[in-house]
Amino acid sequence: MNAHKLLITIVFSIVIAACSTSPTGRPQLITKSDAELEAQAASTFNAYRSTLPLSTDRRKIDFVHCVAQAVVTELYPPYSDIEWELAIFEDKQVNAFAMPGGKIGVYTGILDITEDEHQLAAVIGHEIAHVTARHVNERASRGALTGIGIEALAVILGGGYTGGAYTANQVLSAGAALGMELPMGRGQETEADVVGLEYMAKAGFDPRAAVDLWQNMSAKNGKKAPPEHLSTHPANETRIENLINQWQKTLPIYNQALADGKNPTCKKTW
Repeated sequence: MNAHKLLITIVFSIVIAACSTSPTGRPQLITKSDAELEAQAASTFNAYRSTLPLSTDRRKIDFVHCVAQAVVTELYPPYSDIEWELAIFEDKQVNAFAMPGGKIGVYTGILDITEDEHQLAAVIGHEIAHVTARHVNERASRGALTGIGIEALAVILGGGYTGGAYTANQVLSAGAALGMELPMGRGQETEADVVGLEYMAKAGFDPRAAVDLWQNMSAKNGKKAPPEHLSTHPANETRIENLINQWQKTLPIYNQALADGKNPTCKKTW
C-alpha cells in the first residue's frame, strides 16, 4: 500500500511538473530545481573564466557589454532582478552562450561574423532566451529520465552558429535518443529565436538584422552543416524563413522602442 501511494505521488509530481509552459505556450517537463542548475552553472562559468583566455581589447569589451546590457534591461522578473555576469573569451570560436543564474559568455570569433550591434543583439537575445525559456532546465529534467548527464547537455545545446550543430551520431554518443532529442532541440532553437527577437526589438535593436546574421552564417558554413533532420538545430534556410515570419510582430515592438527613445549607442569601432 505504501509503495502504491509512493508511485501515485511520483506520477502526480511528474504530471504537475509537465504543466509548466514555455514563453510561447509550449508544454514543458520541469523536474529539476532552478537553484540546483544555477549552482552548477556558476561552477562551470567560473571554471571557464579561470581556464579560457579573457579578452583585453577594451573596444570589444565595451561593445559586447553595451549590447548585452541593453538587452537584459528589457527582461521581465525574475530575470530582470538578476545581476547578469558577462565574460568575453579571446577565442576564434564562433559562439556564445547563456547559463541559468545570469551568466553570458561571448567568444570573440563571433564578433568577426556579426557586422554591427543589431546582429550581436540577435545572438545575445537568442542565448538569453534559452535561459528565460528554461531550456537547460527542460533538458536536464528529460535527462534525469533518460540517463543524460549534465556534460551531455552541453553537447546537445551547444553549437549551431558555423556548422557546429551536432549530428545524430554525436548526440547519440552523448546518451541522447534520436527520436526525442533532435526534434526537441530544433524546437527550442526556434523558440529562442522568437523570444530573442522580442528582447532585441524591445531594446531598440532592429530584428531584421537576425536574418542578415544567419545569411552571414550560411555563407560561412557553406556545406559544412549536417542535414536538418540529423541536426540538433534548424537549417539556416528554415531559420531565416521563421525569423522573417516574426517581423509582423517584432517590427512594431522595435518601432515603439525607437519612439520611446531606446536607441543603444553600441558601435563596432574596429
